[in-house]
Amino acid sequence: MTLWARLRGAFRNETSSADIRRGDGVWESLTGYSDGLGERSALGVSAVYASVALKAGAIASMPMHIYRRSADGDKTRMVNDDLWWILNEEFAPRWPADAAWTFLCASKYLHGDAFAEILRSSSGRITGLIPLHPDRVRPIATSDGMRLVYEVQPDRTIESPSIAASRIRVIDQDDMMHVPGLGFNGLRGLSPLRHALRVPTRVAISAQDFSAQFLENMARPDFSLQTDGNLTDAQFARIQAKIDEHKGPLNAGRPMILEGGLKIVPLTMPLEEMQLLETRKFQVEEIARIYGVPAFMIGHTEKTTSWGSGVEQMGAGFVRYSLRADLNAFTNEINRKFFRTASRVAEFDTRELERADTNTLYASLRVALGRAGEQPFMTLSEVREFLNLPRNALLPVNTGDQNEPIPTTDDQQ
Repeated sequence: MTLWARLRGAFRNETSSADIRRGDGVWESLTGYSDGLGERSALGVSAVYASVALKAGAIASMPMHIYRRSADGDKTRMVNDDLWWILNEEFAPRWPADAAWTFLCASKYLHGDAFAEILRSSSGRITGLIPLHPDRVRPIATSDGMRLVYEVQPDRTIESPSIAASRIRVIDQDDMMHVPGLGFNGLRGLSPLRHALRVPTRVAISAQDFSAQFLENMARPDFSLQTDGNLTDAQFARIQAKIDEHKGPLNAGRPMILEGGLKIVPLTMPLEEMQLLETRKFQVEEIARIYGVPAFMIGHTEKTTSWGSGVEQMGAGFVRYSLRADLNAFTNEINRKFFRTASRVAEFDTRELERADTNTLYASLRVALGRAGEQPFMTLSEVREFLNLPRNALLPVNTGDQNEPIPTTDDQQ
């Protein structure tokens, strides 16, 4: 009996539709009920959308390189590896790499887990990745508690699915890329939508809904009309009709004639007194704190950063304090599921975010090449590769009246 058959038989009862439990993603997707915050409503809050888009976009824009690691630890980049194309250009025909990385990151930041099915050929070679929405996936521990299998619900985005695409599938953990977030308990990570984001995002939604209604309906009148006596219904209707005559921009500034002892009393109820603006500002800061994003990076410019004032310092701080844990989580899962050996590794290239300004960068590279008689620690080819230039090229050198090309191979350094 094959491993697949044994797994399918062992989990026949667990994968029954009758065993869908309240609280897992499958149950919520079928019933439409959620005891937490919805994905669409959360992304309707600008601070949540900006934080997720910032971090997911930064990771999606980073190249991921494949390296061969020797016994002494030295790494050599494998520029023609087939996995490079999958990880950097196209996960699968339906999934360009940029969109797939953004989807996986957003799944992790909103639902606490990122899932992607690993496609393999008959020989076991990886041929692609299919991102899966967390609501479609339910991890299940094996009877000995040592491994996981994943129950995957059908893809509801397919309008006319085939018979195979309409079935619930069970996938072994070796064929599932699973990147959990904070609070992983062996099955799933904690969902930010149900925990950290639940209160601040709902407060932010309530505040922005109130602001919209306030502006649409002009909820705060500018003045009131007061009188010591009581008005009859006819008098009240007549006064209301007179007030309506002043509506619209064409009637702005027309004087109102008061009679019967009516007095105009201005009303002061500014938004500052209701602390609405402060509430909305605080929610931006709180949501940014949840995602580990400095508020200024999502447009909240009232606060400064302690990461430094230069672009290089802020970029390095963003990678070090906000993205590093996520980058490590993705690379760890890829290395253990794709390679299962220390001789090959995949790594994100973070240099673009951490790169200094041009003058500082070139000054640093001159030091690396051995400026002013100092001992060099990089070759010219390595410097050109760092700058995304061809490693070996003929460079013109000004020698007075003529230019003589010289090679830039490592042998001349």
